[in-house]
Amino acid sequence: MPAAPQTPEPIRFSDGDPSIAYNRVWFNLLRIQRSMAPRISRALKGAGIEDPIWYEILLEVEKAGAGGIRMAELESRLFVAQYALSRHVARIEAAGFVRRDGQEEGRRGRTLFITDKGLGLHDSIWPAYVEAIQSELRHRLSTDEAYDLCRVLIRLYP
Repeated sequence: MPAAPQTPEPIRFSDGDPSIAYNRVWFNLLRIQRSMAPRISRALKGAGIEDPIWYEILLEVEKAGAGGIRMAELESRLFVAQYALSRHVARIEAAGFVRRDGQEEGRRGRTLFITDKGLGLHDSIWPAYVEAIQSELRHRLSTDEAYDLCRVLIRLYP
C-alpha cells in the first residue's frame, strides 16, 4: 500500500515567509507589554491607583471638564473593550475618583464626571508613572530611537 502524501507543516515562525514579520511584531508587542506591565503597575499602586488604565481614564474624564465624558467616547479614545472599561470605572467610582450620572440609557450612554477627590489625581500619579516607564525603557533605547519607535507605532493605530 503506497504511503499517503504528506502535507507539509505550515510555516508559522520561519523567516522563509517574509509575511511572518507581521506576526513577529505582534508577538513582540504582547511580550514587551507583559514583561514591563507588572513593574509599572506596582509603581502605580504605590502612588494610589490599582491599574495603569486608571491614569488614562482619570486624565480623559478630567480633560472633559464640567460636561463629563460618555462611556462610549471613552471606550473609543482608549481602545478598551466595553466590559473592561465598565469594570475599571466601577472600581474608580468605588474609590471616589469619578461619578456616573444617573441616566439608565445603557451603560455606554452614561456620562462620567471627575469628583473633587479625583481632581488632579493624575498629576500626583504622573511622577511615579514617568519614573516607572523611563526605568523600563531608558537603558534600552536612546531618545532618538524612542521617538523613531513612536512614529512607527502611531502608524499602527486604527
